[in-house]
Amino acid sequence: MSATGAPKGNHLFIRKSVEQVQAESQNHGLKRSLGGFNLVLLGIGCIIGAGIYVMTGNAAANYAGPAVMLSFVVAFFACIFAGLCYAELASTMPVAGSAYTYSYTTLGELFAWVMGWLLVLEYGVAASTVANGWSGNVVSLLANFHIVIPPDLTTSFIQMKDGHFLMSGGANLLGALGILAVTGLLVLGVSESANVNNVIVLIKVGVLLAFIAMGVGFIHPINWQPFIPPNEGGFKYGVPGIFRAASVIFFAYVGFEAVSTAAAEAKNPKRDMPIGILGSLLVCTIIYMAVAAVLTGVVPFRELGVAAPIALAVDRMGIGWFAVLIKVGAVAGLSSVMLILTYGQTRVFFAMARDGLLPKAFATLHPKFRTPWIGTIILGVVISVAAAMLPIDILGDLVSLGTATAFAIVCISVMWLRSNRPDLERPFTAPGGIVTPILGIFFALVMIAPLIWDIISKAMKGDLIPATLLGGYILLGALIYIGYGYRNSRLGKGLPQIVTDQDAGPGPEQAIAGGVGKDHG
Repeated sequence: MSATGAPKGNHLFIRKSVEQVQAESQNHGLKRSLGGFNLVLLGIGCIIGAGIYVMTGNAAANYAGPAVMLSFVVAFFACIFAGLCYAELASTMPVAGSAYTYSYTTLGELFAWVMGWLLVLEYGVAASTVANGWSGNVVSLLANFHIVIPPDLTTSFIQMKDGHFLMSGGANLLGALGILAVTGLLVLGVSESANVNNVIVLIKVGVLLAFIAMGVGFIHPINWQPFIPPNEGGFKYGVPGIFRAASVIFFAYVGFEAVSTAAAEAKNPKRDMPIGILGSLLVCTIIYMAVAAVLTGVVPFRELGVAAPIALAVDRMGIGWFAVLIKVGAVAGLSSVMLILTYGQTRVFFAMARDGLLPKAFATLHPKFRTPWIGTIILGVVISVAAAMLPIDILGDLVSLGTATAFAIVCISVMWLRSNRPDLERPFTAPGGIVTPILGIFFALVMIAPLIWDIISKAMKGDLIPATLLGGYILLGALIYIGYGYRNSRLGKGLPQIVTDQDAGPGPEQAIAGGVGKDHG
């Protein structure tokens, strides 16, 4: 096992060799069977998810108003360049570890840990965000049948009011129960077929298209005036609000990287990968802009800051059967998203534990179900607590911050690998030379800057909750790595990756990865 780039006695920047990573991926007999159209459909299914159901209303109500439609365009560009960089790395190193493994190979162990910790935001915290939206849609659906769930059971402990975070007397126990339910399924080893996946995708896309088609007739153009509301200070409306809203709805695009992980199965990666990435992003952007147009046209934008904005809009339309249909579709779609996000988080920690950066418990398989059951239970409990305690506003910002930072690291990894290993075979190379990863980093910073500035602004006004959560999260990650990861790194000790009976063959839970994929945007 080779590693380079670390001074003797210090393995902060020790790296896995590309050859080692490629060798670890040799167990997968991948068949090149996916064309450009298949990849576009894969991307659409992976991108459309919780973000559009949950975050659009918040972005319109608090930051951009009707101009949230333009925010989707900004977020679209923030994803294109990072997506092409993902595709290049995925074609060179087609491994399940994705961005975590890329970082370990190019930038070293410290950056690999940072990436793994950032992926907690992309998966674990995102699952908590989805749980908030899921509970809001469940409450709205049950209300159609005159079943009322007390607000104290669906309201997060921390609430946002008039731009400030306050403590409430309740907790979103409904959202927490949703996470615990999918955790139980994951422990048992849930297997989802491709047919079930197709049905889920059709439900989600169908719900949005039906909402657009039916909603056009209920649009009140007066609700779009002014299209860009006058700035009220900071990032509240105006042009700054458009960019702040883009950083919020950036969450809606999370998941497109699943297209890049299919590079090893594309018939013609050089041609098909750009088609899959750019095509799926473009189609989803058009759908998103149309949904935003209907949302802000049916409901005054200041009223959209709720957990289930689409449900609110269909209620305003006053068509009973249609409202139930839309809400059932939203609940079903978000349920699968919670499942896949929680699954994704367990797999990231599974990979990190196999490398020795986390305790072995996260890589311990159940003797019967062949799932990483201990780690799944631990993560399920933590994610459910976050869902019960934190509001969508904080959770969504953390997800966008973590994801944008991860994108920047991926772009840097491409630059490093091109410079240090120009000899590698790359079935797909991101076009544009050095310009593409640089633009990827630039747009990632465009997404990050408003989030950081907002956190700093709130802290200066005495609202320390967002800064405390972010600072505490960073500190916790540093302490775990210093106290455990650095000391137990198997690569740092010159040991092989932990081998479990998982390597003998796919367990039941692996069918999820081959079925639904990373459907969580």
